Amino acid sequence: MSLKCDVHTPFYADAGGRLHNKAGMKEWLGLAVLALPTMLLGLDVTILYLALPALAVELQPSSTQALWIMDAYGFMITGFLITMGTLGDLIGRRRLLMMGAFAFATASVFAAYAPSSEWLIVARAALGIAGATLMPSTLALISNMFFDLRQRALAIGIWATMFALGMALGPVVGGLLLASFWWGAAFLIAVPVVIILLLAAPLLLPEYRNPHAGRLDLLSVLLLLIAVLPSIYSIKEFSKAGVTPVVLVTLSVGVVGIMLFIRRQKHLLDPLLDLKLFASKTLTAALFILLIGLVGVAGMMLLVTQYLQLVAGYTPLVAGLWMGPPALMMVLAGILAPLFARRIRPAFVIAIALVFSGIGCGLLAHVHSNAVQVTQVVMGFSLVYLGLGTMAALGTDLVVGAAPREKAGSASAMSEMVQELGVALGVALLGSLAALLYRVKIANVIPDGVSPEVPTALGESLWATMVISDQISAGLLEQAQAAFTQGMNMAATVSGVAFMALAFMSVVTLRHVEVIGEERL
Repeated sequence: MSLKCDVHTPFYADAGGRLHNKAGMKEWLGLAVLALPTMLLGLDVTILYLALPALAVELQPSSTQALWIMDAYGFMITGFLITMGTLGDLIGRRRLLMMGAFAFATASVFAAYAPSSEWLIVARAALGIAGATLMPSTLALISNMFFDLRQRALAIGIWATMFALGMALGPVVGGLLLASFWWGAAFLIAVPVVIILLLAAPLLLPEYRNPHAGRLDLLSVLLLLIAVLPSIYSIKEFSKAGVTPVVLVTLSVGVVGIMLFIRRQKHLLDPLLDLKLFASKTLTAALFILLIGLVGVAGMMLLVTQYLQLVAGYTPLVAGLWMGPPALMMVLAGILAPLFARRIRPAFVIAIALVFSGIGCGLLAHVHSNAVQVTQVVMGFSLVYLGLGTMAALGTDLVVGAAPREKAGSASAMSEMVQELGVALGVALLGSLAALLYRVKIANVIPDGVSPEVPTALGESLWATMVISDQISAGLLEQAQAAFTQGMNMAATVSGVAFMALAFMSVVTLRHVEVIGEERL
């Protein structure tokens, strides 16, 4: 929906002719309320990485159960995003946000006091479903609070940094909690956040539902789950084991599910996902840039965090603190990018930021394998996060701004789903590339005459090698660390090329988009 305004007055009229003032103190306080669950969702992604060892001691999960404890949340949140975005348009975005927040807090309590691994897996899956209600609801509500294009862009920029900031702060918060409490405290942090949200939402957040919305097509929901869940599972399995029969079967099921889902949406009067949204060149290009950009960012985040712990030798808490400068860079980019886009077309702001990300990957690609260079790694990754903050802020604004107001929930869910998929692909593809190069390098230095578990651990990963570090020589450990660093170098090179290509694509496909505050095409 386009918004028309008279530059001489502070009023803005939507397509229905309703007039709206510029956002005031109430709306900005409402944005602060929306930022809380958004940051919480980001924290929940990474905070468990530090809690897993302590959790494993108490619950003693099998290796398969441990993987499901980690992955169930991401699977469910990705599988239900579009459904919940559409549901919010149907029943009310604020109502769904409050219902989802209550469910999230409840599931968090069940997870914190889980007596078994099976209980925790179910709780994590419930957290994912509840989390899927929060992400599109928070973003869609911004379109109901900020009608001035410049204010909306700044609000989305602030919102967009919160999820990634939560991910960046997850290791720090997790380390602080585990220093004083048990592993369940990592989940209980959600309870006070949700209490604040439930008390403040009725006072500060507007309600909106699409008055022309039809019914929710349950078959489309099922087909979407069949499309998304096996596809994400195949990506994660590929990153762990390469091409296997399980990967091929689940990927095939996902592809068939995608085809059936698309076919059904074309024949429904009220589709779960309105495919006509993709007719917008702006929306489609922004989604593609977000997808590929997140592949590069997520893959490098995985490798950089491992480098800080496995090569530099930092504890998880100290490694998390070293992630502070990149997180700060991302926050600054998310806030400043919409301000720059008031004078410079968004295509060029995004392109410049992506060029800086490419330069950051260049720094990471030239980290020497025979020396620890933490400062260079943090500087390089800070530039990578500069691109993330800019993409998340302006890319999300372009997606939401290109959709009609009544479809904001669906467009918001598409943006979030693309970013979740980009994270999964980044970890799978770049993680697998780095692991492949690591195995090739380490295979040439495994000595003869060692115990059987040594070659197995060396060939599996640097993590596994660190577990048996007392059984190998210091020189062999250094060679394993050097092989890992070379794998990170290669992944950074690939990411850098991708960022430069996306910068060019941004200029070509988005240059028609006017500066923020002007009429958008």
